[in-house]
Amino acid sequence: MPAFRDFNFKLLVIEKLMYEDEKLTPVFRIADCLKAKGIDTDPQTYAYDNDLAYTVFEEARAHFEALEISTELLATVDTLTLDGGLEVYQECAPVWDGEDDLFDVGSLDDLDLLPNLRLISGVDDCGLGMAFDADVLASRGIATD
Repeated sequence: MPAFRDFNFKLLVIEKLMYEDEKLTPVFRIADCLKAKGIDTDPQTYAYDNDLAYTVFEEARAHFEALEISTELLATVDTLTLDGGLEVYQECAPVWDGEDDLFDVGSLDDLDLLPNLRLISGVDDCGLGMAFDADVLASRGIATD
């Protein structure tokens, strides 16, 4: 299985495959992880009560880091979306407000894993796009909007 170098880039791919296209299953829900641990509090309250409001929950990080995505499934990714409101971010950090660099992508090295990527949406509108060098993307035939 291909290995991602940038966790936050991997989250963008997971957003596309798990939450948007529904091809990567089972769908991860942090509330389910908490319930399995005997925690009946909603994830937002749990985050506030445990000083986890602006961090990635350990359970989410462990799950998504270990999640294997096949080469075949990665080849189906033709678009990625940069947006502070992505569902995968809410599953990682339920009260994250998009106002810091928690999910900023630091490297484009993982582009090699997505041979059919043709569009990254939101690069110009979102602070998350800081690492998305227009020249690098254009040289790979990847458009931005």
